[in-house]
Amino acid sequence: MPSVSRALSGAEPRPVRRAPRTRSVRLPVTVTVCLAACAALVGPLTAAGPAAAARKGKPPYTVKTVKLAVRAGGRDCTLDADLYRPKGVDAAHPAPAVLTTNGFGGSKSDGSTDAIARAFASRGYAALAYSGLGFGRTGCPISLDDPQVDGRAASRILDFLAGTRPAKDGTRVDFVTADGPGDPRVGMFGGSYGGAIQLATASVDQRVDALVPLITWHDLAYSMAPNGADRTAGTSGPWPGVYKHQWTNGFYLIGEAQGLLHPRLDKSGQGGAGCVHFVARACEAKKLLNSGRYPAARTDAVHRYLRSLSPVSYLGAVRAPTLLVQGQADTLFNLNEAAATYEALRAQGTETKMIWQAWGHSGGMTDPAEGELDLAKGNFESSYVGRRVLAWFGRYLRQRWETDTGPAFAYYRDWVRRGPVYATSESYPGGVPRRLYLSGDGRLVDSPADVVPGSRQYRNGRMASSHSESSLAELLKLPNRKPYDTRGTYLDWTSQPVGGQPVDVVGAPRATLEVGSPAAERVRGSGDAADRLVLFLKLYDIAPNGGKTLIHRQVAPVRVPDVTREFTVDLPAIVHRFERGHRLRFVMAASDTAYFGNRGSKPVTVRSTREETGVLELPVVVRGAF
Repeated sequence: MPSVSRALSGAEPRPVRRAPRTRSVRLPVTVTVCLAACAALVGPLTAAGPAAAARKGKPPYTVKTVKLAVRAGGRDCTLDADLYRPKGVDAAHPAPAVLTTNGFGGSKSDGSTDAIARAFASRGYAALAYSGLGFGRTGCPISLDDPQVDGRAASRILDFLAGTRPAKDGTRVDFVTADGPGDPRVGMFGGSYGGAIQLATASVDQRVDALVPLITWHDLAYSMAPNGADRTAGTSGPWPGVYKHQWTNGFYLIGEAQGLLHPRLDKSGQGGAGCVHFVARACEAKKLLNSGRYPAARTDAVHRYLRSLSPVSYLGAVRAPTLLVQGQADTLFNLNEAAATYEALRAQGTETKMIWQAWGHSGGMTDPAEGELDLAKGNFESSYVGRRVLAWFGRYLRQRWETDTGPAFAYYRDWVRRGPVYATSESYPGGVPRRLYLSGDGRLVDSPADVVPGSRQYRNGRMASSHSESSLAELLKLPNRKPYDTRGTYLDWTSQPVGGQPVDVVGAPRATLEVGSPAAERVRGSGDAADRLVLFLKLYDIAPNGGKTLIHRQVAPVRVPDVTREFTVDLPAIVHRFERGHRLRFVMAASDTAYFGNRGSKPVTVRSTREETGVLELPVVVRGAF
């Protein structure tokens, strides 16, 4: 079988090595546009590679702006798109197509969406980049990639690429490879908002042939208000989670600002329920989350609505081969989201593979690590992720069936200085569970027999007393204050230093806990979920000199379903090496600046005995000893 890189470029693969970063490619523009551009996930193609080189001379493709009439959510609106046609591609010599759209707040021309289209057009694919509903100059309100709205609109684009539906100016396409009458051979590529639309489209239109969604969601209810407690399926359990207000409000403001950013926005983009550019139900969901009050009936309705917009609800209809790429540095859509999508697609027999790269929404998006897909350099052929993407489309769009598309699971290792920085596995999860027990004296120990009986307590307050991140600082590339916890508002348990070989953790840690809180117990029968106890779990790496690192700034918010019983929590998945001499610290905190917290003061007690204590389970790949 040809290698991933050689399959499409004819070049020998180059070893992927990690090198010191020497520059940062920053996205230009004003504060608001910077927010939108960061949300769009991928930096502009400006530095090198075929697409960038083409800009210096005559590009190997032509570009035509087209307007497509679509019916979306009961409204008629016009979709704004650019059609890229490679030189030499015509009805007698057709090419498969790649469809791409913007991340939230972007457009077809935001410097990343058009860069994607140029990159694929430079490599011989027909390409179409379009502004999603409610963005750029495309009408209709923002409906959060609803498969019955945004997905149906994208399906109309497939009709256009099939030549069965002309553009408003009469333009027809006759140069896209067809798998049958009215069935163009089309793949989709894009990130975040432009990633979820791929799964939404494939769920309503089986003509989509291949997907590459980058750093996107599995369940918006979990993304906007995560709750890792008592997970039943996908990413979260039945209880409403803890509102991630910084990320959510940031994107809401970007959406509402579309009329200012794009004065020529189609008037069909007007929203409802008090929002300028969001559909009414999305606006109502945002209002409920902001209220801090979650009565059962209204909250359940919002929960169901957000899930209906999410792959968790419609993956059963997705049959297109899917290469998932998710970021380790991502507190908006963490690795658990991709893992849940991966497991669901694999279980139903859909061809699926998954890569965990370094960059995501939480910084680093304009300076990808060596070996990753860096669109600022156009280095598809020279990066690990880029070669995997080209191989995926080579196999499923160009139907070069001998192409090796790589292992089932790959993950980036930031501690590797020489040799391949990606490790691979034919299965996920691949780690071996390693249990540590919460001792009453604040230690993490290897055996229940080593647990010292005791109880420890912390107190909640109305003001946030712990800090993990500022998403606004991440988006604007501003200094982000180091994580901290205020004494008396958290508990921690610390392991012994790692001895012998390092400990590599790959996957989602899990905690099994029981806490006591009389104040929370008194209101456990309340019909308002906001009355239940909220706590935050996280993992620190403690260096020999005492320096501490909150791993990827990840936090697991928990709305405890019932303080009278034991519960389990799935923490965000990580890829992390605990070096020799380092210690693991497990923290349970009362609050976090990035989330809504507890209503009122609720003292919390954690008790430990040899017979009954909390357990932290780690998916360990390299079994060093704590």
